[in-house]
Amino acid sequence: MPSLQDAQEHASNAASWVEQNWSTWLAIGLRVLLIVVIAVALRVVVRRAITKLIDRMNRTAQAVDGTALGGLLVNAERRRQRSQAIGSVLRSVASFLILGTAALMVLGTFEINLAPLLASAGVAGVAIGFGARNLVTDFLSGVFMILEDQYGVGDSIDAGVASGEVIEVGLRVTKLRGDNGEIWYVRNGEVKRIGNLSQGWATAGVDVTVRPDEDLEKVRRVLVEVGAEMSRDEPWNERLWGPVEVLGLDSVLLDQMVVRVSAKTMPGKALSVERELRWRIKVAFDAADIQIVGGIPLQADGDAPADPAAGVAAPSAYASATSPQSVAASPIVPTTK
Repeated sequence: MPSLQDAQEHASNAASWVEQNWSTWLAIGLRVLLIVVIAVALRVVVRRAITKLIDRMNRTAQAVDGTALGGLLVNAERRRQRSQAIGSVLRSVASFLILGTAALMVLGTFEINLAPLLASAGVAGVAIGFGARNLVTDFLSGVFMILEDQYGVGDSIDAGVASGEVIEVGLRVTKLRGDNGEIWYVRNGEVKRIGNLSQGWATAGVDVTVRPDEDLEKVRRVLVEVGAEMSRDEPWNERLWGPVEVLGLDSVLLDQMVVRVSAKTMPGKALSVERELRWRIKVAFDAADIQIVGGIPLQADGDAPADPAAGVAAPSAYASATSPQSVAASPIVPTTK
């Protein structure tokens, strides 16, 4: 059994050890506290700065709404989602860098050897990168797609694997609504090329097929009048971004001529403009007595209709068993005695 003197000696040694090391503990604690406070304060400042930057970008885009420049920009929903995605990525990257650096500094304060830890983290990162390479590829592709503003909500795109209207943009998956209402989930890493049909302008083209003996000047005059009238009517005056042009003869055949009509339109409105233009051209041609042809070649005026049985072969004489040809060709039946 330890004696009272031994207990007093151990207590004296412990007090002496604490007295000798309390200053070191206090210094380490203050250093850790200072690192944590600076890291938290820096994280808050950086996140607020990123949020203010994103808000300023949105206010700048809203300032041009309703102007000629605003008509060429993307819609408000697309700007909002793009700014939110960029802000989220920047805030996450800033938090990871600041807090990760602070954690390493805290471990270094406790005199922990960081070399094995960093080596293990590097190996683990490589293993995770190989195992989840598709996820990493999708994420990085989504980040660069958003930063480069390749497409956004409301755009009609052709992504190769699917096409339709963009209804949601994410860092890993893009949602498309197809022409028949189906929803496509396209991984950003699988998209090799993008065709954006909603940026800039579109072209509406209509081929008008007429008879080869029509007066070309009359056809051109009627088409120009149709285009001018359509440019004045609403809502086509907003959807047409240029005059309806008669480009000329696209082809000349023995039984028909093809006249090409083209117009520059608002993005995504080319199909509706083409349908309305065809409708107006048909009505105007009927009024001007200009016939639209195509498909089965037309017959010349005054020609008698062709006999539908002209191409049918005449019935064979051998089809009837009582015809002289059939009787002469039938075998002779032997007689029996």
